[in-house]
Amino acid sequence: MTRLNIQKTYKIFIGGKFPRTESGRFYPINNSKGELIANMCLSSRKDFRNAVVSARKAQSGWASLTAYNRSQILYRLAEMLETRRASFIEEMLLLDLSKKQAEAEVDGAIDRLVYYAGWCDKYTAVFSSVNPTASAHFNFSVHEPTGVVAAIAPEHSPLFGLISVVAPAIAGGNAVIVLASETKATSSISFAEVVQNSDVPGGVINLLTGNMAELALHMASHMDVNAFVIARKGLAEASKMAVVENVKRMIDWTGKMNIQDPYKMLELQEVKTTWHPVQTSATGGGGY
Repeated sequence: MTRLNIQKTYKIFIGGKFPRTESGRFYPINNSKGELIANMCLSSRKDFRNAVVSARKAQSGWASLTAYNRSQILYRLAEMLETRRASFIEEMLLLDLSKKQAEAEVDGAIDRLVYYAGWCDKYTAVFSSVNPTASAHFNFSVHEPTGVVAAIAPEHSPLFGLISVVAPAIAGGNAVIVLASETKATSSISFAEVVQNSDVPGGVINLLTGNMAELALHMASHMDVNAFVIARKGLAEASKMAVVENVKRMIDWTGKMNIQDPYKMLELQEVKTTWHPVQTSATGGGGY
C-alpha cells in the first residue's frame, strides 16, 4: 500500500517554543521548478514584540553563566548539528543548493559554532585592560554584553549566515532575535529544533520568518532592543533613521559573513570601567 508522506510543519521559535504566528499568515517557499517546498509563518510586529520580551527575560540569566559554561553549550550545539548533518544537507538540496553548496553551509555552521565556543572564556582576557591613572587608584576596563540584539540574517545563506550572526552574539552573553532568510527559511527553523534540544535556555535564541520590509522598521525602533545587526542588503533608509533616533547601536555585517574573529563579539559588548583605591601603608608603601 502507498502511504501519505507527512510534510514537516515549520513554525517560528520564541522563548524556547514553536508557536504559530499570532496573525495566522503564511507564505509559500517554492523551488526553481515552482514546486511547493513549505509554507512558512509570516511573522508580525506582535511576534517580534513577544520575542523581545522572551529575550529580555532570558538575557541576564544567560550572561550570568560562567564563560566556560557558555562555551560548553555552544560546543554542544555544534555536536548536535554534526549528528544532523545529512538531514540539513537534504533539506537544502530541496531549495536548489548544489550538494557542494549545502555541505559548505552545514560544515561552515558547525565550524563557526566551535570557533566562538573557543572564544567565550578568552575574549575578556584579550580585550580587558588595566588603565594608567594619575591618582592612587586601580582602573580596570572590562566587557559586558550589550543585552538584547535584533538581527536580520543573510538571504542566500540559510544556515551558515544565520549561525554567523547568532554565534558571536550569544558567545558574549547577549540574547538574540533573528529574522531568517525569507526564501530559504526551512534550515533556520530546523536549527531551532537543535537549539530547543540543547542546553541553550529558552529565549536566548529566537527565530522569526517573514518579510524584511515589513519587520525591519519595528526591529530598528523597538526601545527594548539594545543593538541592531544588519547582514542583508536592501534595508530601507527609514529603518536606519529609526536606529539613529533612538540611539540604538547599529552594526553592519553585510558582506562580512565569511569573517570570523573575536572583534565581531566585541561589537556587541559594552565597556565597563571600575575604579578601586590603592591602600597605602603608614610607611608609604603601596598595597591592596
